[in-house]
Amino acid sequence: MHFKLLIALVEDDKTNAVLDAARKAGATGATVISQARGEGLEKPKTFFGLSLETQRDMLLFLVEEHLSRHILEDIAVVGEFDSKPGSGIAFQIDVEDAVGVGHQIETLTEVVEEKL
Repeated sequence: MHFKLLIALVEDDKTNAVLDAARKAGATGATVISQARGEGLEKPKTFFGLSLETQRDMLLFLVEEHLSRHILEDIAVVGEFDSKPGSGIAFQIDVEDAVGVGHQIETLTEVVEEKL
């Protein structure tokens, strides 16, 4: 079984909604790294020297490659990545190898076979 790593950088108030969407689309788990900072095309606004940027979370999903695009598209809709500039991004990376995912492989085998 081959895996992809989906990485989503989202506004912290959308984290739970994105996690729920990913799980509904086939993700079997996630890692959340809180309090990330990011900068897009424009620098964050300031007020009397204080930054007005929102907190971001980094969500990591190790998913089966046949499910990865569907999960990526679903979290993009929920996170409003394409419809609202500055709301976040998501991308996927090929995973060469993974350990500790034996239980997930058992669960995913049936799901992936149905999709193929």
